[in-house]
Amino acid sequence: MKKQFVLQHGDVCEYFNFVVRGCLRLFKVDEKGVYHILQFATENYWMLDLTSFHKRTKSVLDIDALEDTVVLRITYNDLIDLYVKAPKFDRIFRVLLENHFMQQQDRIGQLFSSTAEERYQLFLETYPHLLNRLSQVQIASYLGVTPEFLSRIRARIAKNDIR
Repeated sequence: MKKQFVLQHGDVCEYFNFVVRGCLRLFKVDEKGVYHILQFATENYWMLDLTSFHKRTKSVLDIDALEDTVVLRITYNDLIDLYVKAPKFDRIFRVLLENHFMQQQDRIGQLFSSTAEERYQLFLETYPHLLNRLSQVQIASYLGVTPEFLSRIRARIAKNDIR
Protein backbone atom coordinates (compact mmCIF):
# COMPACT_ATOMS: atom_id res chain seq x y z
CA MET A 1 0.00 0.00 0.00
CA LYS A 2 3.06 2.30 -0.01
CA LYS A 3 2.40 5.46 -2.06
CA GLN A 4 -1.32 4.68 -2.28
CA PHE A 5 -3.89 7.30 -1.38
CA VAL A 6 -6.24 6.79 1.53
CA LEU A 7 -7.91 10.12 0.65
CA GLN A 8 -7.48 12.49 -2.29
CA HIS A 9 -8.48 16.14 -2.23
CA GLY A 10 -11.84 16.62 -3.91
CA ASP A 11 -13.21 13.38 -2.44
CA VAL A 12 -15.31 13.13 0.70
CA CYS A 13 -13.42 11.52 3.58
CA GLU A 14 -15.39 8.31 4.00
CA TYR A 15 -13.29 6.62 6.69
CA PHE A 16 -11.91 7.11 10.16
CA ASN A 17 -8.57 5.29 9.72
CA PHE A 18 -6.64 3.56 12.50
CA VAL A 19 -3.06 2.59 11.64
CA VAL A 20 -2.21 -0.98 12.61
CA ARG A 21 1.17 -0.96 10.85
CA GLY A 22 2.98 1.59 8.69
CA CYS A 23 2.86 5.35 8.28
CA LEU A 24 0.32 7.75 6.79
CA ARG A 25 0.71 11.44 6.14
CA LEU A 26 -1.97 14.14 5.93
CA PHE A 27 -0.94 16.95 3.61
CA LYS A 28 -1.94 19.77 1.32
CA VAL A 29 -0.24 20.79 -1.90
CA ASP A 30 -0.32 24.54 -2.52
CA GLU A 31 -0.72 26.36 -5.84
CA LYS A 32 3.08 26.30 -6.32
CA GLY A 33 3.20 22.52 -5.91
CA VAL A 34 4.77 22.71 -2.43
CA TYR A 35 3.78 19.95 0.00
CA HIS A 36 2.68 21.00 3.49
CA ILE A 37 2.53 18.02 5.82
CA LEU A 38 0.08 18.55 8.66
CA GLN A 39 0.31 15.22 10.43
CA PHE A 40 1.89 11.77 10.44
CA ALA A 41 0.14 8.69 11.80
CA THR A 42 1.99 5.51 12.69
CA GLU A 43 1.06 2.41 14.65
CA ASN A 44 -1.85 2.93 17.06
CA TYR A 45 -2.65 6.41 15.75
CA TRP A 46 -5.60 7.45 13.64
CA MET A 47 -6.00 9.81 10.71
CA LEU A 48 -8.76 11.42 8.72
CA ASP A 49 -9.86 14.78 7.36
CA LEU A 50 -12.14 15.55 10.28
CA THR A 51 -14.04 18.37 8.55
CA SER A 52 -14.76 16.35 5.42
CA PHE A 53 -15.67 13.25 7.44
CA HIS A 54 -18.19 14.96 9.73
CA LYS A 55 -19.59 17.59 7.36
CA ARG A 56 -19.63 15.16 4.40
CA THR A 57 -17.89 17.77 2.22
CA LYS A 58 -15.10 17.49 -0.33
CA SER A 59 -11.68 17.33 1.24
CA VAL A 60 -8.99 19.91 0.55
CA LEU A 61 -6.38 17.50 1.95
CA ASP A 62 -4.71 14.28 0.88
CA ILE A 63 -3.73 11.23 2.90
CA ASP A 64 -1.24 8.72 1.54
CA ALA A 65 0.90 5.86 2.77
CA LEU A 66 4.63 6.49 3.20
CA GLU A 67 5.26 2.81 3.94
CA ASP A 68 3.41 -0.43 3.42
CA THR A 69 0.53 0.28 5.75
CA VAL A 70 -2.35 -1.66 7.26
CA VAL A 71 -5.34 0.33 8.49
CA LEU A 72 -8.63 -0.46 10.18
CA ARG A 73 -11.42 1.74 8.87
CA ILE A 74 -14.91 2.68 9.93
CA THR A 75 -17.35 4.66 7.81
CA TYR A 76 -19.20 7.70 9.07
CA ASN A 77 -22.57 5.87 9.10
CA ASP A 78 -21.08 2.85 10.89
CA LEU A 79 -19.44 5.14 13.45
CA ILE A 80 -22.73 6.92 14.18
CA ASP A 81 -24.43 3.52 14.46
CA LEU A 82 -21.69 2.38 16.86
CA TYR A 83 -22.26 5.48 19.01
CA VAL A 84 -25.95 4.60 19.29
CA LYS A 85 -25.49 0.87 19.91
CA ALA A 86 -22.47 1.17 22.21
CA PRO A 87 -22.46 4.62 23.88
CA LYS A 88 -19.05 4.02 25.45
CA PHE A 89 -17.57 4.38 21.98
CA ASP A 90 -19.07 7.86 21.75
CA ARG A 91 -16.96 8.85 24.75
CA ILE A 92 -13.85 7.03 23.49
CA PHE A 93 -13.97 8.77 20.11
CA ARG A 94 -14.75 12.12 21.72
CA VAL A 95 -11.65 11.81 23.91
CA LEU A 96 -9.59 10.83 20.84
CA LEU A 97 -10.85 13.91 18.99
CA GLU A 98 -10.28 16.21 21.96
CA ASN A 99 -6.69 14.97 22.34
CA HIS A 100 -6.10 15.40 18.63
CA PHE A 101 -7.54 18.91 18.70
CA MET A 102 -5.24 19.87 21.58
CA GLN A 103 -2.20 18.46 19.71
CA GLN A 104 -3.13 20.43 16.61
CA GLN A 105 -3.55 23.64 18.60
CA ASP A 106 -0.10 23.09 20.13
CA ARG A 107 1.36 22.47 16.68
CA ILE A 108 -0.18 25.64 15.25
CA GLY A 109 1.12 27.65 18.19
CA GLN A 110 4.61 26.24 17.65
CA LEU A 111 4.54 27.14 13.96
CA PHE A 112 3.81 30.74 14.89
CA SER A 113 5.95 31.17 17.98
CA SER A 114 8.92 28.80 17.73
CA THR A 115 12.07 28.92 15.67
CA ALA A 116 12.66 26.19 13.11
CA GLU A 117 15.38 24.76 15.35
CA GLU A 118 12.99 24.65 18.31
CA ARG A 119 10.36 22.92 16.14
CA TYR A 120 12.95 20.36 15.02
CA GLN A 121 14.06 19.71 18.61
CA LEU A 122 10.42 19.21 19.61
CA PHE A 123 9.91 16.88 16.64
CA LEU A 124 12.90 14.82 17.83
CA GLU A 125 11.50 14.65 21.36
CA THR A 126 7.92 13.92 20.32
CA TYR A 127 8.51 11.57 17.37
CA PRO A 128 11.87 9.81 17.85
CA HIS A 129 10.35 6.70 16.25
CA LEU A 130 9.83 8.63 12.99
CA LEU A 131 13.34 9.96 12.53
CA ASN A 132 14.60 6.92 10.61
CA ARG A 133 11.28 6.28 8.88
CA LEU A 134 10.88 9.65 7.17
CA SER A 135 12.97 11.42 4.58
CA GLN A 136 14.56 14.78 5.28
CA VAL A 137 12.16 16.27 2.71
CA GLN A 138 9.14 14.96 4.65
CA ILE A 139 10.44 16.19 8.00
CA ALA A 140 11.24 19.60 6.51
CA SER A 141 7.75 19.85 5.03
CA TYR A 142 6.22 19.03 8.43
CA LEU A 143 8.39 21.68 10.11
CA GLY A 144 7.60 24.31 7.48
CA VAL A 145 11.19 24.69 6.23
CA THR A 146 13.15 23.68 3.15
CA PRO A 147 15.24 20.51 3.20
CA GLU A 148 18.36 22.67 2.81
CA PHE A 149 17.46 24.72 5.87
CA LEU A 150 16.81 21.52 7.82
CA SER A 151 20.30 20.33 6.83
CA ARG A 152 21.76 23.52 8.30
CA ILE A 153 19.76 23.01 11.51
CA ARG A 154 21.00 19.43 11.79
CA ALA A 155 24.58 20.55 11.18
CA ARG A 156 24.32 23.23 13.90
CA ILE A 157 22.90 20.70 16.35
CA ALA A 158 25.58 18.15 15.52
CA LYS A 159 28.29 20.80 15.92
CA ASN A 160 26.91 21.83 19.32
CA ASP A 161 26.65 18.20 20.48
CA ILE A 162 30.35 17.63 19.81
CA ARG A 163 31.49 20.44 22.08
